[in-house]
Amino acid sequence: MDKSHQVVSVHLLIHIGLIFFIFPTNIIDSTRAAHWIPILLGFLVHWVLISVYTKGLSRFEGENLIDIYLRYGKPVAVIFLLPLFVYMFMVTSVTIRAYAETISLVFLSNTPLWAVMLLTLSISAFLTSLGVQVIFRTSVLMAFIFIPLITFVLCMAFQNVDWHYIFPLWSNDFSFLTDPDYLESSFAFFGGFMYLGFISTKVRYNRKKVIWGSLALFPFFLIAVYIPVLTFGEDTASKYHFPFIVAVDTIDITWLMFDRITIFFLLCTVTFVMLFTALTSWVITEILRRCIPKTFRTSYIVIGLTLLTFLAGINIPDWRDVDFLFGVNAWVRLYIYLTIPSSVYILGRVSRRKAAAAP
Repeated sequence: MDKSHQVVSVHLLIHIGLIFFIFPTNIIDSTRAAHWIPILLGFLVHWVLISVYTKGLSRFEGENLIDIYLRYGKPVAVIFLLPLFVYMFMVTSVTIRAYAETISLVFLSNTPLWAVMLLTLSISAFLTSLGVQVIFRTSVLMAFIFIPLITFVLCMAFQNVDWHYIFPLWSNDFSFLTDPDYLESSFAFFGGFMYLGFISTKVRYNRKKVIWGSLALFPFFLIAVYIPVLTFGEDTASKYHFPFIVAVDTIDITWLMFDRITIFFLLCTVTFVMLFTALTSWVITEILRRCIPKTFRTSYIVIGLTLLTFLAGINIPDWRDVDFLFGVNAWVRLYIYLTIPSSVYILGRVSRRKAAAAP
């Protein structure tokens, strides 16, 4: 049964969860004008990588990424899957730590950080233990509940904008390409689609629907950056660590019974982040299941992984260390998201040629 709508739903939700927090800061800090240029370039890389990745995967019907690499020997599997495993464990730990601190700063200031982390990790671990099919079905329910709320908040966020701040529309300065902040922004661009290589044996989907469905993300990338820029101006927006959250906090709706709609926006996006961590943890679990004896139950792997993630996250001292780890992770991410899609595509072409040459 084709479940492309579930895959598209997951793809959109997990990226929306990653867009509105650190991404605006990265883009605003990496360039002074014409922010749409780095956004468009990053999104084009995102779109091309998904196209190449899914095209390569389509050559290996009924096989996941682990099976594909093991076809060509264990050394090949280690070269590509070990960095992926390390990256995904790091990104889960740092993401949980970063978003837990954001929640504490905005509306749970009296709650210990470890309690917020433990709660979000527990929900993600519960989803992971239920399996990837449950994660995908949950994403459809989340989309129906939260997308209307997200759309409402984004529409209301335009009430304080000054369209004069959109100028200049063009800049000849492309130095952002070598800026570390722009490299960190790749987390939102293509930090969340590697799961596509692991669901082929679990969830059937049409690659073209995922590719074209991902185009719906582009307006969210633009809005995440331009709402704070158009509200405060580039100079002021660059001084905030979470410019989009501050911009949303300025919304004043007199007819709404709630004083701050920021809380609703954060709850929606943090829910999407928990979906992201659940899916990432499931991928890590799938890799571990192929590496350790089968006597270990999946539930034990999930529990052990959750505890390690919690310990790793809680031992990150402060936000400067979170920012540093995001920077370190960016280089690992660049290696993974350039080599794995291209290698799968090349191996797919090789496999097709061998099949055509066979008598």
